[in-house]
Amino acid sequence: MFAVNYVGSRTMALEEREPADLRAGEVRIAVAYVGLCGTDLHVFHGDMDARVSMPATIGHEMSGTVAALGPGVEGWSIGDPVTVMPLVWDGTCPACRAGNQHICQHLDFIGIDSPGALQQFWNVPASTLVRLPSGVSLRDAALVEPVAVAVHDVRRSELAAGDKAVVIGAGPIGVLIATVAAALGAEVVVAEIDPARRTAAAELGLRTIDPSSVDQAAWVEEWTGGAGADVVFEVSGAAAAVRAATDLVKVRGTLVVVAIHPQPQPLDLHRVFWRELRILGARVYQRADFERAAELVADGTIPVAKLVTGVVPLAEVESAFGVLEAGQAMKLLVELNAS
Repeated sequence: MFAVNYVGSRTMALEEREPADLRAGEVRIAVAYVGLCGTDLHVFHGDMDARVSMPATIGHEMSGTVAALGPGVEGWSIGDPVTVMPLVWDGTCPACRAGNQHICQHLDFIGIDSPGALQQFWNVPASTLVRLPSGVSLRDAALVEPVAVAVHDVRRSELAAGDKAVVIGAGPIGVLIATVAAALGAEVVVAEIDPARRTAAAELGLRTIDPSSVDQAAWVEEWTGGAGADVVFEVSGAAAAVRAATDLVKVRGTLVVVAIHPQPQPLDLHRVFWRELRILGARVYQRADFERAAELVADGTIPVAKLVTGVVPLAEVESAFGVLEAGQAMKLLVELNAS
């Protein structure tokens, strides 16, 4: 089989190798498509070298079919269409014992901490498999994982139908959060300074504003009749956006921190105090989020065709990262065994 490995900053290498032996409790997947995401881009840039073990086969947004079953695996058949919830927890740490296994204190995020999906045949614990709904294409199903992120973020925020939400940042996750929130019945606006991303969000039917050309706090105040937004999702990762986010939230409203901020950022704690704001972190997802995400992809709520900018072969992963870092694509998929 062929695989692509991260071997150092901005360098990916195509490798031919034998599939790994199947261990008890594992399933081998014939990987069809892999989505490239912002975390993968951080790895590509060398920002996560202290975490990944080189050569590293990365990738965790995927779809495929069951190709082989390891000893002791039940409930699955060869050919079943699947995706993977790429989390393995220890079950013994305080977080796991409290019921928060998805944010285990010793979490193995498959595709970062252990080998991922950028290989034609991928062995994973059977416990990580998520069955795909009948009729959903494998191409579309490659977006289930990022949609699950958005579903988890919206669910954690406790956003309700009729609420007003601001999403700061119109990258793939920001657009998905806005789409999921709108499907819930919320009124949503996306704040984005990049004109190309703002246009892409608008073409998906989302309301947008440009914080560089309007006073977004004044705009949100007028939009909400002076109250402020019920929920604000910070998805941009920009320090200025974090600083401004608290100005947009209503009394006892919620700010959800979705973006990864490698460095501590200034936060207006006086505003948090004054309005009794609630600040939540939202990191990954739980199985219910994955199952709901698969439904949203299957029923067409998620406009996959408009989100996927292109599909590339496995040998072109390195150049695909270049396209992503240049901001020339919303979502790129890598094709492996799609035929």
